Amino acid sequence: MPLPQPLSQEACDACHTGAPTVPDEELSTLLAEIPHWNIEVRDGIPQLERLFTFGNFVTAMAFANKVGDLAETANHHPAILVEWGKVRVTWWTHKIGGLHRNDFILAARTDQLIE
Repeated sequence: MPLPQPLSQEACDACHTGAPTVPDEELSTLLAEIPHWNIEVRDGIPQLERLFTFGNFVTAMAFANKVGDLAETANHHPAILVEWGKVRVTWWTHKIGGLHRNDFILAARTDQLIE
């Protein structure tokens, strides 16, 4: 039996209004694959969030640009906050007002940008 594919290697599905959010029973399994990410709830909407730290603003900004390139390629765009030595990335699916599997896939791919 083949091993399951890493989350970062999964294909994103085209998401549409009315697509299902990730069921509660799958959340812990998905979060285990991206252990540095947290679920934050804002205005009743769960979102995946991680704070990345860097030694200076230039490095933080370069990372934010890589996240932007990843987002543009996937046509799925997170909130990105850049501060001196910090980048906060927040993924969620606007169309469904919550978390889709794509958000977890892109969080895993975001992690790979610093490996």
